[in-house]
Amino acid sequence: MIAVYFIDAFTDKIFTGNPAAVCPLPNWLADDAMQSIARENNLSETAFFVCTDRGVELRWFTPTTEVNLCGHATLATAHVIFNILGHQEQTIIFQTKSGNLSARKNGDLLTLDFPILAPHPCDFPPTLLEALGISPLEVWQAEDYLVVLDCESKVSQIKPNLELLKQLDRRGVIITAKGDRDDFVSRFFAPKIGIPEDPVTGSAHCTLIPYWAAKLGKTKLTARQISARGGTIYGELQQDRVLLSGQAVVYMKGAIAI
Repeated sequence: MIAVYFIDAFTDKIFTGNPAAVCPLPNWLADDAMQSIARENNLSETAFFVCTDRGVELRWFTPTTEVNLCGHATLATAHVIFNILGHQEQTIIFQTKSGNLSARKNGDLLTLDFPILAPHPCDFPPTLLEALGISPLEVWQAEDYLVVLDCESKVSQIKPNLELLKQLDRRGVIITAKGDRDDFVSRFFAPKIGIPEDPVTGSAHCTLIPYWAAKLGKTKLTARQISARGGTIYGELQQDRVLLSGQAVVYMKGAIAI
């Protein structure tokens, strides 16, 4: 049996934020077994971790593929290690495919230390414009396309063509605008990797934080991802790193019969 925890991340209330499954392992399973578990969980991410003398080895799987970086499932994993498994230190070091990442207790929040994924301006890809059905102010690119609109209401109302988004050459598409109450808002679509719309996307904020920090002239920002579930991220730009802070709550504890 494998323990599994369903955690709602970047929120303080269940049924909101971004749900992730977290599986502690004594040793690594075969890749196809972890992919099958992630597919069966059918959440945007399932995190698997193994504790070693050097730290915590961490991997993330969507229902269709392994990914190199995931914010909300890292926050969820940190919540499990700190608050369920009783980790006594203030910081956890995760060894991942994106290098060493850390999570630390920060009052009522957990703070992740992630690399920036700085965006660069690019031409408007015709397929992207067709998929969105709207003319953006700007289009930038990093691991994802970053599409900037002129107001929060347009971000909330947009209904992209997901089949067309699958044809793009990036992991996914971030839609963003200056917020009415928060510094900025966003939504994230990644049907190419099995995530039609992600509720709250930590890794997307590795691109959003440097963009909006430059645009707004400030290094500390409050962000709201305005998906149906919604969630809040407190971000801070520190040179080539992004600090992402948020809360998490337990929805379910269980065991996988494998």
